[in-house]
Amino acid sequence: MVTSSDSEYMRMALALARKGLGKTSPNPCVGAVVVRGGEVVGKGWHRRAGEPHAEVNALRDAGPRAAGATIYVSLEPCNHQGRTPPCTEAILAAGISRVVFALDDPHSQAGGGGAYLASRGVEVCGGVLAEESRRLNRPFVKRVTTGRPWVLLKAAVSLDGRLATAGGLSKWITGAESRRLVHRLRCQSDAILVGVDTVLADDPSLTTRLPGRRGRDPLRVVLDTNLRTPPTARVINPASAAATWIFCGPGASAQRTRRLREAGAEVYQVGLAAGGGLDLAEVLDRLGTAGVTTLLAEGGGRVHGAFLRESLVDEVAFFIAPLLIGGDGIAAVGPLALADLAQAPRLTEISRRRCGTDMLVRGILAQHSGSAS
Repeated sequence: MVTSSDSEYMRMALALARKGLGKTSPNPCVGAVVVRGGEVVGKGWHRRAGEPHAEVNALRDAGPRAAGATIYVSLEPCNHQGRTPPCTEAILAAGISRVVFALDDPHSQAGGGGAYLASRGVEVCGGVLAEESRRLNRPFVKRVTTGRPWVLLKAAVSLDGRLATAGGLSKWITGAESRRLVHRLRCQSDAILVGVDTVLADDPSLTTRLPGRRGRDPLRVVLDTNLRTPPTARVINPASAAATWIFCGPGASAQRTRRLREAGAEVYQVGLAAGGGLDLAEVLDRLGTAGVTTLLAEGGGRVHGAFLRESLVDEVAFFIAPLLIGGDGIAAVGPLALADLAQAPRLTEISRRRCGTDMLVRGILAQHSGSAS
């Protein structure tokens, strides 16, 4: 039986889980609260992959007061030996009498912890605020169920939807506050992706730059069918520990491949799609296999259009600046070949946020809002 206090404590667990955003990948964000006699005696969250899970941290915080208590966890306790021991065994060892969790663990190996604990005599209640937990961990759920990362398409655009002027000038369409938020998005992402046209036009480093600290640099990914990326490009050569992956087509030059690898990039060959561009589904499969859970697709317009045409985008974030560039500017989204407005990608769960004089509009692609991803 679920009570109002169960929901209250689960909200506390979810708030703790959010502290792990951008830090726990490829693991989910999880929070835990230990309650005994109506008093919170322990709290914890998963801080980063390879470190103790939320349940273990909360149990350590509770100490001997965990015996006979209830533990609230925002995801079903794991039931397998990975880089850390099973949380189910830690719960049993602590003497917890009741376990309340939000979302069933979708991982084929780690799942089943609730049933295991119930078989050992622990009272178990699942599904409390499950939807809130699922939304928090959408990228994790998508990767473990489909093998592909969550794709967040980001763009900085003018009011009339342009990324740059006709001559390619784009610095800076949006203001300083928007740019700071973009770097936070990079820090929270496992990988950042651009097309070779963006590399040639802007020569970006694709690193994370945050006030007072560098932040985590994501894996840099470049889509480059014919390997036009110069070996001297900043995306390969900045002082960063993050790797650079370049995806090319089957006809790419062996000499260019060798030069890019000598410069420090990793070059991977994938097939071509029907339209002649790279097979983006194969690119996502490769990234998912490597443990990439969240992919930030920063463009440009051709890349955005290709991902949208293939229905490979999960979420969109547009930073809209109060200026007009005109129809001769570079569009934020390339051709979608729509025969009817009913085919147009639509957003749901839309949020709006002021960023200085800019506006951030963010939402989930409608086809993904009700799915596991």
